[in-house]
Amino acid sequence: QVQLVESGGGSVEAGGSLRLSCEASGYIYSTYCMAWFRQAPGKEREGVATRYIGGGGTYYADSVKGRFTISQDSAKKTLYLQMDSLKPEDTAMYYCAADYRPHLCQTTAYTAYTYWGQGTQVTVSS
Repeated sequence: QVQLVESGGGSVEAGGSLRLSCEASGYIYSTYCMAWFRQAPGKEREGVATRYIGGGGTYYADSVKGRFTISQDSAKKTLYLQMDSLKPEDTAMYYCAADYRPHLCQTTAYTAYTYWGQGTQVTVSS
């Protein structure tokens, strides 16, 4: 069983930065895919970035390319999302997710991950 706990959300002005963390407990195999999702009020959950734990391959949604960076610290079993040049439209609840199916990492379109965190709120003011 894998449990995920996000932290690092908060309120920031447009143009600012935040770094989200997702600490995993339980065993994350090198074949796992981990990802960040977000959901704004009244909108569907959307994939932001994915990372293949074993090989480090990453994918980003077009809306965040060049501004967000997904990374990991395997020793700490922690996934990060560095968010720079934040925009008001980035305001959402951000979720960390993990799954044993590596092919989920090939796109941010997949949402059927097995394990989810509780979310951390990010609010960007103009």
